[in-house]
Amino acid sequence: MSQAVKERFYPVAMTIAGSDSGGGAGVAADLRTFNALGVFGTCAITAVTAQNPAAVRRIDPIPASGVAAQIEAVLENIAVSYCKSGMLFAAETVAAVAETVAKHHLKLVCDPVMVSTSGSRLMQDDAIATAKKELLPLASWLTPNIPEAELLLETGITGETGMIAAAKKLASQYQCAVWLKGGHADSANCVDIIVKEGKTYTLTTPRLEVPPFASHGTGCTLSAALAATLALGMPWKQAVCESRAFVYGSLAQCVPVGKKIHAMYPPVEDSIQLVKLTAAE
Repeated sequence: MSQAVKERFYPVAMTIAGSDSGGGAGVAADLRTFNALGVFGTCAITAVTAQNPAAVRRIDPIPASGVAAQIEAVLENIAVSYCKSGMLFAAETVAAVAETVAKHHLKLVCDPVMVSTSGSRLMQDDAIATAKKELLPLASWLTPNIPEAELLLETGITGETGMIAAAKKLASQYQCAVWLKGGHADSANCVDIIVKEGKTYTLTTPRLEVPPFASHGTGCTLSAALAATLALGMPWKQAVCESRAFVYGSLAQCVPVGKKIHAMYPPVEDSIQLVKLTAAE
């Protein structure tokens, strides 16, 4: 045959993020999500954390060259369809990840993890500056929550109108799709804002009352689910709805893992009927 036949591989996603010894967030949550959604998971660990759902006790960054080496080793012979970045912590790590993403033209969901649910800083100030300059412009998707968007834009965000304005500004600034998560907002429903290709959408689910610490890892799980569904080849509207349903179900069907401690867990029941994607304008 004169025309080469393109090989077909099982869908593969990669997480570039920190570990979570408590299992609720970071690489642990990402690989669990990849597996639950039927995607083969690979990883590059950026930092080793000593944490549980209530507190981050210690952070030991992996040298930037070591992070880059992990990514290179995976890409050497594994066909990664999509990757996500999470906790990067140090400026040197951000720069190394950006260089590798650019070199290999990786499709990237960038979750700008800056502060843990328990309030610990997970990204140094100079790392934020480096991410804004070098990494975020390479992203296909950016998935900040409201506090992270406020740090990126250096301004406050109030109400749905403020979220729409912020998402539009981020999308214009970094020339990517933006999924601004509304979990921190005070509203009856959980309303996220998506800006994609110049159009704005609201993504709505009912707001859940969850047990203590059950929401630990929601951002990691969401960005991992998005990377996984895109790796599966889903159209983006289906991908965001399936990802939101996966997070909702993981919260609704959380499991007790300790005394007064619950954790998200891949759902058995599908919640897609509760997810509503609507054009905002």
